[in-house]
Amino acid sequence: MEADYEVEVGGGAPVIEALWPGLVDLRLSPGRIVEIQEAEAFPALAGLLRSLNKAGSQVWTGKCDLWEPEPNELACYVDLLPVVDAVFARWEQAEAFCREWVTRLAPIPLPECRVDLVVRQAIAGEAEGFGVTAYLSAVGRDRSNAADTLAAALVAFAGAIPPSATPAIAASKLQ
Repeated sequence: MEADYEVEVGGGAPVIEALWPGLVDLRLSPGRIVEIQEAEAFPALAGLLRSLNKAGSQVWTGKCDLWEPEPNELACYVDLLPVVDAVFARWEQAEAFCREWVTRLAPIPLPECRVDLVVRQAIAGEAEGFGVTAYLSAVGRDRSNAADTLAAALVAFAGAIPPSATPAIAASKLQ
């Protein structure tokens, strides 16, 4: 699986607004997954959302979407925030989390899949800090094959989540 991350903050970059008015909080009400159209349209996305929001998960989800960027390609995104503190306090924490996730994803043998993790500013009620938008895409011989490949990528993605959403980061030598 091809996996990478980047930091995209400031200068008009998108901001994750986690507690938006249409939020279906699957941590509190897992059965409300039927209200998420994208999850109903693609059961593998529903599985990912359940996995990421289950008790004991290190992250929770804000928004998601599913689309077909090109013929025979399927893609989705999910906004992710740490359970502890609702946001990463520092972008370096989110970056370290992404770096570990990419390391865990890279050896997975799914060459038709790509995962891009993007660190962004995030707001969750009163909490301001950083979150991660995960973009996952897959190509196939046809739409059905691309859907099967993306489904496998979503399962692998959930299985590779780092054990802690707030990794320790080394203090800067400039401090």
